[in-house]
Amino acid sequence: MDARLLVSLSGVTTRTLHRCADLAAELDRRRVPLSVLYAARTGEGPVTEWVRTRRTNGDSVLLHGYDHQVPPTHRAVYLGKRAEFAALPAHEARLRLIAAKAALDANGMAVDGFAPPRWIASEGTVQALREHGFTLCADLVSVRDLVSGQVQRARVQEFGGPSHRTETVRCFALVLAAARAARRGGLVRLGIDAADLARPGLRQAFLDAVDVSLENRAFGTTYGSLSRTRVKLSG
Repeated sequence: MDARLLVSLSGVTTRTLHRCADLAAELDRRRVPLSVLYAARTGEGPVTEWVRTRRTNGDSVLLHGYDHQVPPTHRAVYLGKRAEFAALPAHEARLRLIAAKAALDANGMAVDGFAPPRWIASEGTVQALREHGFTLCADLVSVRDLVSGQVQRARVQEFGGPSHRTETVRCFALVLAAARAARRGGLVRLGIDAADLARPGLRQAFLDAVDVSLENRAFGTTYGSLSRTRVKLSG
């Protein structure tokens, strides 16, 4: 079975927007759609306008947390950044999702998929997502259909730590992992933070990972398309 290639981008800000637009253009040339991970508190401005345009042109938008801060009553989870939804009980996750959906509505950004910061979501978060009508939750090792309960196992392949000394190794590992996943079939999940696009080596390795996936018969799709496919099949 041919693999499905899911390319996600996080960390879109006014300072990184030009690099994000450049990556999106490279993906457009390869006919690979993009899944943009969008933080609810981004607010109006060039970033939100760009994300709206990308969605209109066929990309997918997933809610990527509210403000990426862990409440002080909970122990912070450190994986380079705080993981906002990693340890929240259901009632606190509900409150954050209510605030997030209100912010999304104000920005005219309707979404039904969720990708937690650092790809970590507590069970309470998953429960709250179902209650608020979300159809999909993408975590570090799987994509969960919140309607049917189906779970597709596939790890997000990304660069990881910030050390420049290991950059060559990390680039090689990403390309190798993409090729291996594409040959297996199923889902190939490639994720990049906009900050990594400032480093030419990381940017090129990411595009190489996309190319090697396509060469191994993967076809580009989005997280949103996974939900739409389920709806068509059930209908």
